[in-house]
Amino acid sequence: HLFSRWIRTQQAYFDQDPKRVYYLSMEYMHGRTLTNAMINLGIKDQCDEAMYQLGLDMEEMQEKEVDAGLGNGGLGRLASCFLDSMATLALPAYGYGIRYEYGIFRQKVVNDRQVEFPDDWLANGNPWEQARPEYKVEVKFYGRPEPIDEACLHWKWVDTQTVVALAYDYPIPGYGNGVVNTMRLWSAKSPVSFDLSYFNHGDYIQAVCDRNLAENITRVLYPNDNFFEGKELRLKQEYFLVSASLQDIMRRYKKLKAKDASIAQEARKTFDEFPNYVAIQLNDTHPSLAVPELMRLLMDAENIGWDEAWAIVTRTVAYTNHTLLPEALERWPVELLDKLLPRHLMIIYEINARHLKEVEKRWPGNMDMMRRLSIVEEDGGKRINMAYLSIVASHAVNGVAAIHSELLKATMFKDFFELSPEKFQNKTNGITPRRWLLMCNPALSELISDKIGEEWVTDLYKLAKLKEYADNRSFVQAIADAKADNKRRLVSYLEKNLGVVVPVDSMFDVQVKRIHEYKRQLMNALHIITLYNRLKEQPELPVTPRVIMIGGKAAPGYHTAKEIIHLICRLSKVINSDPEIGDKLKVVYLENYRVSLAEKVIPATDLSEQISLASTEASGTGNMKFQANGALTIGTLDGANVEMREEMGDENIFVFGMTVDDVTALRKKGYKPMDFYESNPTLKRVLDQVRSGEFSEEGQETEFHGLVDNLLYHDRFCLLADFEAYIKCQDRVSELYRDASAWHRKALLNIASAGKFSSDRTIGEYARDIWDVKPFKMPAAPSQPTEV
Repeated sequence: HLFSRWIRTQQAYFDQDPKRVYYLSMEYMHGRTLTNAMINLGIKDQCDEAMYQLGLDMEEMQEKEVDAGLGNGGLGRLASCFLDSMATLALPAYGYGIRYEYGIFRQKVVNDRQVEFPDDWLANGNPWEQARPEYKVEVKFYGRPEPIDEACLHWKWVDTQTVVALAYDYPIPGYGNGVVNTMRLWSAKSPVSFDLSYFNHGDYIQAVCDRNLAENITRVLYPNDNFFEGKELRLKQEYFLVSASLQDIMRRYKKLKAKDASIAQEARKTFDEFPNYVAIQLNDTHPSLAVPELMRLLMDAENIGWDEAWAIVTRTVAYTNHTLLPEALERWPVELLDKLLPRHLMIIYEINARHLKEVEKRWPGNMDMMRRLSIVEEDGGKRINMAYLSIVASHAVNGVAAIHSELLKATMFKDFFELSPEKFQNKTNGITPRRWLLMCNPALSELISDKIGEEWVTDLYKLAKLKEYADNRSFVQAIADAKADNKRRLVSYLEKNLGVVVPVDSMFDVQVKRIHEYKRQLMNALHIITLYNRLKEQPELPVTPRVIMIGGKAAPGYHTAKEIIHLICRLSKVINSDPEIGDKLKVVYLENYRVSLAEKVIPATDLSEQISLASTEASGTGNMKFQANGALTIGTLDGANVEMREEMGDENIFVFGMTVDDVTALRKKGYKPMDFYESNPTLKRVLDQVRSGEFSEEGQETEFHGLVDNLLYHDRFCLLADFEAYIKCQDRVSELYRDASAWHRKALLNIASAGKFSSDRTIGEYARDIWDVKPFKMPAAPSQPTEV
């Protein structure tokens, strides 16, 4: 089924030569493939029956598959959702990435602390990939450029070190349409087995080590999220991806089906039509070296002049920004670029010089504006601002939620917006409903399909029909029963895999995402302590029982994030073992959070925590997954939360905290976290408890001093300023949860309002507004399946 459709799709693309989309991303969080592929191919029921007839357990087999975790979190998972939607919308598209030998690390909690272990996901092979050695390309590093003409327009790159990029293809099936697109991942190999000269000197070890240096490029995923770490290996990875991918894209562009039936193919002679057949999307700045690399290939390999090459680049490339945090923006030191990619630095300098001439025309004599708009930053050492390079070279620049896109125009890229307002767009993120509802929540999906039909799977707006049943008690109860079944399954999983026993009838209050100060897991922890204190002081107080689950990985070098994990694990130890508390409050740290675990946790969640400081989260997609699965959200007006509230109505979401304007005003006035500490007795007590070592092991009483002092004297993400509003909002949550019918009615209205947040809608907008790519009409399938 899969491979025959894959071959037929790729053959049809070659035959009809449509405009293609090329999505360049350093990260993909694909998770498991088996169930998703069976569903999209429409054969899951037959496979289940076949396994049953053989006396085998399909669920047991599904659990054997290893997650493909080739990303850090949201960015990579979004890329995987996008590939699913491109295939489902029948867009001729390819995802390009890196085949990391080791993906995102496996997280274990040892002595209440995160410990990282390598994720050797390829140890037993990968049944889904197809090696394509015939498409290997060479990628060069170091060396020096030499002019090949007197005008110095075209150059050759000499004395380079070469690495071979080997292609591995991964099928991406669309839902029910026979389309199977390709994700092509590149693996680095040494161009020769050994340098024989080493053997002449008897240095066998050095020969092996040099081979490893080349292959180290794709050895491991960098585990940093929302933080730029300017390491040479990371720059090598980024260039390796774009160089291999662009060479592959240009090879495919040149190859045409021959009009003469006597020959298989012919070559396209010029690049005049390149932007009419190729759309390249940069998923954040990590692939932004595609700009100088495409210029280099066009000028130095294809002998095209600067102006023509630049026109091709700027009509082909588009850029998506994913962050508002300045520390996440890539700024590569000039000396590193000069050493590793000297020709590319020359091209970047020329791009900047021509760009600044345009700035000078617009603002004559305004040196401050020239400095602010320069791709080359001079403050604190020369650096290349890769976001600025991407904006200058792209015909479209987009944010990933309405508020994010507006903030980009008003703050981070304000001057660029003033220079080129026509470039800036918004494309609110989305999630694929195939994986994040149909596959992970079959009980709820079946209920929905029984009521409104199955069209929602490819048109999520159809969920709005469910609003008609908001006052249908039996249907609302059926939704509640499906949630209870999912909770029972999660309880069983937690007991079996984490050794944690939790009551199924409690509210499941969940925050799962990368651990970062701006996501404010620490505020969640302070709420846990607040609840604990209330229960200790008034044991007879009627309460809403909660199981609070927090999960996510911290970057290995991010000390504060790892301390937050440590505190949550200590709270879990203390609270879960307190006999006075019993089942009224349980705290669970979800070890090694990943896609396959998310598929179990999200359908079972009652309350979704989306509590980042307003103006810090670009969009979020976990918020959308929880909503579609019937969880209510407690959150700030940040990222896509704003649009979720617009869709579902203020009465169906728990909103608290400062707005973007409030945050700006507070910082302008001068934020003093100590004022909030001194004026709020509940907050003061909680922080004093943490600082005094009440939740620490004996002999470690000072371990959380740094965490508390950081809040009291810095608190960059205004946690103390939002604390009181958060606690009051959580009390409203508890009150509503005690009214089960009202809660589940709101859960139904959340599901019914999730239509906008499908990645199908997002990708449809990219295709229409940025890529100018149309859905592909697949030819009728042959009566006999293609032989594979």
